Amino acid sequence: MSPTSVPTRLLATFGLVALVAACSSAPTTATTPDTFSVWDPYPQFTAESDWVKTIEKCGTEAGVKIQRQAYDTTDLTSKVLLAAQQRTAPQVLVVDNPVVSTLAEAGVLKTNEEAGLDAEQVSPNLAAAGSLNGQNFGVPIGANTLALYYNKAVLSGAGVDPASVKDWDSLNAALAKVKAAGKKGITFSAIGTEEGTFQFLPWFWGAGGSLTDLPSGKTALELWKSWLDNGYAPNSVVGNTQTTSWQEFATGDYAFAENGTWQLGNAKKTGFEYGVIAIPGRTGGTAPAPTGGEFVTVPVQDNKDTEAKAGKIATCLTAPDKVLAADTALTYISAVPSVQQQQVSANPELKVWVEAVKNAKGRTGDNLGTKYPKISQPLWGAVQAALTGAKAPEAALRDAQASAK
Repeated sequence: MSPTSVPTRLLATFGLVALVAACSSAPTTATTPDTFSVWDPYPQFTAESDWVKTIEKCGTEAGVKIQRQAYDTTDLTSKVLLAAQQRTAPQVLVVDNPVVSTLAEAGVLKTNEEAGLDAEQVSPNLAAAGSLNGQNFGVPIGANTLALYYNKAVLSGAGVDPASVKDWDSLNAALAKVKAAGKKGITFSAIGTEEGTFQFLPWFWGAGGSLTDLPSGKTALELWKSWLDNGYAPNSVVGNTQTTSWQEFATGDYAFAENGTWQLGNAKKTGFEYGVIAIPGRTGGTAPAPTGGEFVTVPVQDNKDTEAKAGKIATCLTAPDKVLAADTALTYISAVPSVQQQQVSANPELKVWVEAVKNAKGRTGDNLGTKYPKISQPLWGAVQAALTGAKAPEAALRDAQASAK
């Protein structure tokens, strides 16, 4: 694809997004030949952080000065689409993994083959989120996912061994004991946004569900509804974000909380002993949880030499000898198995998270690509409808499937 085709495809495919973005100030990425722009979704990291130091080191190795700009994740996609239309796209872009297929379909990104990127060292299940129509775009810098945190004192008081939770039946038995002991069972996020879908997917996939056949996950939605009906989970889950559900767990009253690696720092501040187990599949094993985390990509440029040098910077950012420090700063599990082993050696409590990541799936995987958002929204609507009692789980998912089509 030639650079001249980018604006036309953007306007055709994402005219609305570009129009909305045009109402805000346009990104400025004017660079000299010796300055390369890197955009990322980590405004929380300052120049002193290991992440920024890694970027600067990769720029130095490529012989250029890095001009870094950080945006909130929600703003980054529209800004990149507009910038590509205006030919001011950054040379290197770090973007949330579900967005990769959107940008690829819009013609914003170079394929890995074109950019000289290599994802061979990356776990295939993580690299899959960057695949679209047989082509690969970008390399994951790391991943996070979901598991079950537990309160050791609450489980001990209820006579529950966390190691006994291996499937849905044993989890339900544990929740029943916790309730009988006068404590609260489990909290999670079922809010009507992508966060709600993200938290539902381990149970949906753990029930054998397929995103192209939403009623196939009926037993997962029945499970969640039963938790509310039996008083194992609070009604507040319908409005909970992952942050507010964590705040409920942090009160010390709950046995379990579904949440991610990003809460590890907060877990140490709760004042009670905690542990982590994998989310179980319906009949056992570890349920596939969705992957969070970003891909390092190379946007289309007018100059092939610029694209080649951008590819070298992107390769550096995801190289095993660089990514350990970056993943530690980002609280990510590395996408590279050899680096995962180093992480576990340094911090044994990450072992369960490494196993969860190994079993995780990309939300846009199975070649769903840009179809995923059209499925996710009806799915979180179905979850809301079932949990509030507006519809039976099976009917809610059936209606969601009709909307997704």
